[in-house]
Amino acid sequence: MQYSDFIYNKTQLGGKHGFDPISMPDWLFDFQQSLVEWSLIKGRSAIFADCGMGKTAMQLVWADNVSRHTNKPVLIACPLAVARQSVEEATKFGIEAERSSDGNYSGKIIVTNYERLHNFDPNDFSGMVCDESSILKNFEGAIKQSITEFMRKMKYRLLCTATAAPNDYIELGTSSEALGELGYMDMLGQFFKNDQNSLHPTNRRFNDAWYGSKWRFKKHAEQPFWRWMCSWARALRRPSDLGFDDGRFILPELIENQTIVNASRPMNGQLFVTAARGLAEQRQERKHTLTERCEKMSEIMTTDQPGIVWCHLNPEGDMLEKLIPGAGQIAGKNSDEEKEEKFNAFISGQMRVLVTKPKIGAFGLNFQHCNHMGFFPSHSFEQYYQGVRRCWRFGQERPVTVDIVSTEGESDVLGNLRRKAAAADSMFESLVSEMCSELSIRRGVEFSNSASSPSWL
Repeated sequence: MQYSDFIYNKTQLGGKHGFDPISMPDWLFDFQQSLVEWSLIKGRSAIFADCGMGKTAMQLVWADNVSRHTNKPVLIACPLAVARQSVEEATKFGIEAERSSDGNYSGKIIVTNYERLHNFDPNDFSGMVCDESSILKNFEGAIKQSITEFMRKMKYRLLCTATAAPNDYIELGTSSEALGELGYMDMLGQFFKNDQNSLHPTNRRFNDAWYGSKWRFKKHAEQPFWRWMCSWARALRRPSDLGFDDGRFILPELIENQTIVNASRPMNGQLFVTAARGLAEQRQERKHTLTERCEKMSEIMTTDQPGIVWCHLNPEGDMLEKLIPGAGQIAGKNSDEEKEEKFNAFISGQMRVLVTKPKIGAFGLNFQHCNHMGFFPSHSFEQYYQGVRRCWRFGQERPVTVDIVSTEGESDVLGNLRRKAAAADSMFESLVSEMCSELSIRRGVEFSNSASSPSWL
């Protein structure tokens, strides 16, 4: 071995574990073909592409190539209700795929829900696709551990999501670990320093040098970190990030309106209304202002057009369903079959307004027939981003209006969303910049140094 090869192996830049594409359909866009070809040659990779960029089409073509190459089935795991949508997309594109929940199947591409993964044997599959792979972000989560273990011995793996690290960069380590690259803790030791000399990654505090975490980059380690990321991941928010023409992938206008409901009450014996501090006070604020917020939201959504209202509390959903004409609610108490039936009723126009929680319906589904939604904000930037992107995505032809209803006491919640939006923009800017440098690409649209925030923030 040459010394230069020895040094290169120390860079943790991954390798190529795949093969050249067998079939590349011409109905894929040029940038999609490039991503699929790269991911097949890599063998184990991640595609962090924005909503509406065609991740379903890309992962179906990827799975079809892997199945042909190995003559074994490939499993696609996705959130609830997305499985049916994926099979319908496969039929449209002429790719044979079937859905299974109980582990019985006969085809080469099998689509299932994450909740049904335990019914399958990983030894039966040559590869696996994780749709909306941000589900892996929780370091201690049971789902993350089960998925990582399920994929551990598979030669071919693909992760697809638009929100790779919605809260902070260290969550990218869970994706790396699932792909067989650096383990989560190995990644932290390689690139980050712990100011508190504690190895537990979930004990977090606010740090200006690091968005919400006590972990920060080691000196001179930031660029090597993004270079390492680019060795197994590709990120884009528009085709020009890969050097291709944006063409039809230009979004219509997004209109974000904020309505403050004057219903807050002074807390803890105070004379004036102040921002609710901590989760306990914020939950109390939501409960105290529930009626006023729901009434205001029902006024906003009383039109003859389709709409979506994203809420977080069961009483919110129940009240909104009663107040908004033509509304139907999808709640946690509904069975998987009932949820899918109601999602399809909304998509087909039988239900005018869909009322549900982001954790139930904000991931992977396409609602381009709708261009109006209401939002009760929370601390989760991922839920807000994904919820908005169900309608405001490539393929939407009309301006999309988002009405955010909050109270004076929820000002800290909105401030936290602003911080997370800036962190997400910074992550994509760094990753895309390093990726373009590696590929010698000049982007058609350059990021600015100042991160943009929604107008209502």
